[in-house]
Amino acid sequence: MFKKALLPLLVMFTAVTDAQAASSYATYPPAGSRTVDDVMKRYSPFVEPRIKRYFESVGLTYPPKNIALFAMKEEMSLELWAEEKGKWSYVKRYDIEKISGKKGPKLREGDKQVPEGIYRVSLLNPNSRFHLSMKLDYPNAFDRKYARLEGRTSPGSNIFIHGKQASTGCLAMGDYSIEELFLLAERTGLDNIEVVISPRDPKKGKLIAALNQPFWTQILYRNIEQEARKFGR
Repeated sequence: MFKKALLPLLVMFTAVTDAQAASSYATYPPAGSRTVDDVMKRYSPFVEPRIKRYFESVGLTYPPKNIALFAMKEEMSLELWAEEKGKWSYVKRYDIEKISGKKGPKLREGDKQVPEGIYRVSLLNPNSRFHLSMKLDYPNAFDRKYARLEGRTSPGSNIFIHGKQASTGCLAMGDYSIEELFLLAERTGLDNIEVVISPRDPKKGKLIAALNQPFWTQILYRNIEQEARKFGR
């Protein structure tokens, strides 16, 4: 009897959700003219309920006040963490679909390296050729400091976390994942997002720079390890 009573409600909810999605498709501008608000209106009806469930399942409030994305190159994974009442909690793990280069920091334009370090999200790009993307503030102050010391005038730029499954110095997450991360970033606020990119999971042991890497790589790895401690590493 309960199932019979519940079925019409489920049908009604599905119909409403489908109608919202159809409406958002009809009004979605073409690539090149979209705004962040357009993306939110288009994807929020069916993506945001998933995100809310992730947070509810670990007892956290949504939207969060602060989040961190902890990426690990060797493991090809990105973890989502959220801060609530001064405590960081694990929310979800995402697979990195594609990553270029190797372990070690990015040094120059065109080396196809994904940077390593502690970054912020500087902007959201609703018109990315990789579906959606989030730009990182690489090169940050640390990167610029050692580029100047070594006389490197072109350390590179335009590093993104984006959709699709292709990468040249960026983290390619696939479309399904970037839709969640993009919406979450907008709801949280860019000033409240930290991105840590590590050569591997620090849980496996101390991060050690290779002999052929710059001297400051070990300083960078100590910074990453220190930041990783608040995520239980």
